[in-house]
Amino acid sequence: MAMLSRLAASFAMSDPVWERHANPWSGWTRLPILPLLTLALYARAWIGPWCLVPVALLLLWSWANPRAFPPPRHTTSWFSRATLGERVWLNAGEVPIPPHHARAASLLSTAATLALVPLAWGLWTLDPAWTVLGLALAVMLKLWLLDRMVWLHHDMAAHHRPYADWLR
Repeated sequence: MAMLSRLAASFAMSDPVWERHANPWSGWTRLPILPLLTLALYARAWIGPWCLVPVALLLLWSWANPRAFPPPRHTTSWFSRATLGERVWLNAGEVPIPPHHARAASLLSTAATLALVPLAWGLWTLDPAWTVLGLALAVMLKLWLLDRMVWLHHDMAAHHRPYADWLR
């Protein structure tokens, strides 16, 4: 959990940035970052060091994305609620979350991270099968984690008024 908090801090996710990040456009345009980053890194076989240009642009976009969209008019969309759940999860040091949510989120987060191993191997060896396997696993597990975040926010909003106030 501390690592996730440090990662969020490195993105300078203030309250206004979180509000903007809850825009579904932010989530849907962030989702292709890993597949595009994978393609850019794989493309080193074809374009050599020029692959670093799209890599740099994608890393810049991953930082700028939560700031690129206005706060949503409502936060009832799936992606908005997933973002609110991520915020709840990262705040678990201040407001504890139920153990079943903490366990599930930790397992899914760990599994998604472990999926990067076959992805990295595939990119290192330029093996398309390992690359696609790792990418597919990482994306599917991330989507599953996001769905779990929707559930987490729903449960926590029922018991913690500030989290309920994020819905509009």
